[in-house]
Amino acid sequence: MVVGTEEKQTAPAAATTALTVIAALSVSHLLNDTIQSLISAVYPVLKESYALTYTQIGLITLAFQLTASLLQPLVGLYTDRCPLPFSLTLGMSVTLGGLLLLSVANTFPLILLAAALVGVGSAVFHPEASRVARLASGGRHGFAQSLFQVGGNAGSAAGPLLAAFVVVPWGQGSIAWFSVAAVAAMVILFRVGRWYRAHLAARVTKKSRPTQPPVSAGKAAFAIGVLLCLIFSKYFYLASLSSYYTLYLIETFDVSVQGAQVRLFVFLGAVAAGTFLGGPVGDRIGFKAVIWGSILGVLPFTLILPYSNLFWTTVLTVPIGLILASAFSAIMVYAQELLPSRVGMVAGLFFGFAFGMGGLGAAVLGWLADQTSIGYVYKVCSFLPLIGLLTALLPNLRSPK
Repeated sequence: MVVGTEEKQTAPAAATTALTVIAALSVSHLLNDTIQSLISAVYPVLKESYALTYTQIGLITLAFQLTASLLQPLVGLYTDRCPLPFSLTLGMSVTLGGLLLLSVANTFPLILLAAALVGVGSAVFHPEASRVARLASGGRHGFAQSLFQVGGNAGSAAGPLLAAFVVVPWGQGSIAWFSVAAVAAMVILFRVGRWYRAHLAARVTKKSRPTQPPVSAGKAAFAIGVLLCLIFSKYFYLASLSSYYTLYLIETFDVSVQGAQVRLFVFLGAVAAGTFLGGPVGDRIGFKAVIWGSILGVLPFTLILPYSNLFWTTVLTVPIGLILASAFSAIMVYAQELLPSRVGMVAGLFFGFAFGMGGLGAAVLGWLADQTSIGYVYKVCSFLPLIGLLTALLPNLRSPK
């Protein structure tokens, strides 16, 4: 069954139900990404326990990100044609398996396998959850994507705190305690799946007319390529912070592991806050304008960061997180506007590419850190936001309603 472009829900009851669904997806995203963030958050523990190099740490991230990046577009493309309402619950069960394996893995290959399983669960979760959020948006696509994504970034921010105050003092085995979060997410997603199934059944009785794309197929393909370049710059830079920030602080400023995790939480908290801004603002002023501001606006702060002391390093990560994170919701909705009948594929492509760039960035930057120093890595990465100049090549879409 081919599902057409989503129709706006106008009835008050439908709008209320839709907000509940989006909130449920946001909570599930929080739980899912809390689990995912534990992987990078426990790197200091794994590095010390198993004498891992920076390159091996980068490969762990790559194992997680690669499975997610390769599978997400395929999942999105398939479910554009054949929606699977309960696939979200199934994907979370795979994440649960990876989490439990990570808690007992005592060799590097097992750690890689655990990370890869969490990546598979993520590959199923993100494109389908993004699609359901758009279905439930009532036409407020930016708001829906931002509310959905802010849950994920809040979960990513919570991971370092949980690692600092649970995993570090109690050891690797305590990771299994977070299986409670995975089970809770499975329960929530099962209920979302029931709403999704009912929504699809209701749509069978009425045919929706596919929305005409705003630009030609060639222009849309070119614009998608530009957007992927922007995702590259964003996630390569984010990889330098999410994967190596704690190690950078420990090595450069001699802070404790817990102190470094708390500062990572400050940065990821700013990312979570910034994520919510991009969508609603884009609904009002246009998503291209948000992309311009979020990609280039961060440049002065990234250029200063490598030369700052501990206090200013902590302070600078706040505007970096706020500004940079506002881009993703805007980029996602802008891309879905370009290809309105391929919402799932677009979500899978962009989530997958983002994960892939994060994983590749972690591996490449880990190798570079081994060859030079972690401080040199931050100096190189500080110029990545200049790629945001490519935003000038994006077509202007219709004004937001």
